[in-house]
Amino acid sequence: MGAVPSPVLTPPEKTRAALAPHTTLRLGGPADRLVEAGSAREVVEAVRAADAAGEPPLLLGGGSNVVVADEGVRGTALLVRTRGRHVEKLHDGTVLFTAEAGEDWDALVAASVEAGLGGLECLSGIPGSTGATPVQNVGAYGVEVADVLLDVDLWDRRAGRARPHVPAAELGLGYRASVLKHRDDAVVLRVRFRLREDGRSAPIRYPELARALDVPVGATVAAAAAREAVLALRRGKGMVLDAADHDTWSVGSFFTNPVLPAAEAPDLPGPRWAVDPDRVKLSAAWLIENAGFHRGHAGPGGRVGVSGKHVLALSNRGGGTTSDLLTLAGEVRDGVRDRFGVELAPEPVLVGCAL
Repeated sequence: MGAVPSPVLTPPEKTRAALAPHTTLRLGGPADRLVEAGSAREVVEAVRAADAAGEPPLLLGGGSNVVVADEGVRGTALLVRTRGRHVEKLHDGTVLFTAEAGEDWDALVAASVEAGLGGLECLSGIPGSTGATPVQNVGAYGVEVADVLLDVDLWDRRAGRARPHVPAAELGLGYRASVLKHRDDAVVLRVRFRLREDGRSAPIRYPELARALDVPVGATVAAAAAREAVLALRRGKGMVLDAADHDTWSVGSFFTNPVLPAAEAPDLPGPRWAVDPDRVKLSAAWLIENAGFHRGHAGPGGRVGVSGKHVLALSNRGGGTTSDLLTLAGEVRDGVRDRFGVELAPEPVLVGCAL
C-alpha cells in the first residue's frame, strides 16, 4: 500500500473525547482517544496502531446504527472520513460505481441519481456512511444493498493484510445482516455497486411507494422521481435527519421485523410476508403499536420516547441518556413478548451496553 501516513488526533491533545456528537442519537459517553482518518491508508494505520496497543478501535462512520454506553468506551474511537467516488461503464451496459467507506450515504445516493444512474434511489434518506451499508445490508422500500452490491475492499485485521474485491456473494448478506456484522476483524475500506445507466429506478416493489408514485407494483420510474417520493415518505415518519426535530434523534428503526418459522406463527395476528416456503416476516411496527406503545409514548422522565411519527423509532428528546433509551427499548420488547410471544431484536449495534 506504499508509505502509510500517521493518523491525526482530532485535536492532538484531546482525550476522553465525547462520542455523542458523532452519533445520530446524540447519546453515549467518551472514548479515551478520538482519531479521524481521511484515507483508506490512514484507516489501516489507525487500526494497526490501536491493535498494537491492545485496544481494538471502535469504528464510527455516520454513527447512525450504534448505541454507545453512557460510560463510553476504553481505547480509540476511529472516525472514518474517507472520501472519493468513481464511475466506470461496463461492457454489459451497466455502470460500476465505486465509493470510499467514509462517503456520506445519502449524498452518494443523490450523486448517483444526478449522474443518471439507477438502483440506489429507494435507499435515499438513510443516514450513515457508505462503508456501513454492506455490514448491515441496509434496505428500505423493497430494495437492499445486496441487490446492487458487487464487491468490497476489506482490511483483514487478523491476517494484517488488505483483501480487495471480496465478492458480495461471500458476505452472507441477509435481512439486515452480513458476516461482517457484530465482528471487528474486518474493516470495510471501499464499496462497489453495479447500477443501471438509463436513469430508471429499480422495480418498485413496496406497495406504499408504488401508491405514492401512482404506479403498479413492479413498475420502474425515473430514479429522481423515486428518490423524491422515498424522501417524502421518510420525512413523514421522522426518518430523515433534522437537527431541529428530536423525532429524528434516533437510529431509525430500533427493532428489526421478526422472521419466524411459518409453523410457529400460524395464529399470530397482523401483517406478514413470506420470506421463503418455511419462514414468514412479521411487522415489528404493528406488533409494537398493538402491544400498546403508540406514537409519542414517553420513556423515563420523558427524556426519551417512541417517535411521534413512527413507532419503530425510539428517540432522544434532548436530555436523555443511553440508560433511558435502553429502559424504553426493554419496555417495548417485553410488552410485545408478553402480548404476542414474539421476541423483538434490536437493529443497531450496542457498544458497551446490552438490552
